[in-house]
Amino acid sequence: MKHPLVFAGALAGFLGVALGAFGAHALSGLLASNGMTEVWHTAVLYHLVHAVALLWAGNTAMRKARLAGVLWIVGIVLFSGSLYAMALTDWRPLGYVTPFGGLALLAGWAAAAIGALRGDPEI
Repeated sequence: MKHPLVFAGALAGFLGVALGAFGAHALSGLLASNGMTEVWHTAVLYHLVHAVALLWAGNTAMRKARLAGVLWIVGIVLFSGSLYAMALTDWRPLGYVTPFGGLALLAGWAAAAIGALRGDPEI
């Protein structure tokens, strides 16, 4: 695959939009009944923001951007994934996974910032 992070960003963007629409339409009754509408919206927001970040990471020449991209993928899965699952199942202990995803998202942004400060070119 020539551009795996661009592919991951495009796929994450597609899934974020699809899950946003699914939550707004097909799941609206379920999410409202268990009070999880806002949780779903938060998952979609973070999912889509980091899909765009992945597109950037795949199109830059910084080595740290690749690390950031991997961390953002992990963060989307753990952060948004745990919130999606919690919203669907109302199993609140899944919320214990969410902060690990948040830490991965933060670590990705830190890697991108460090790479930008260092002018970290691709080898």
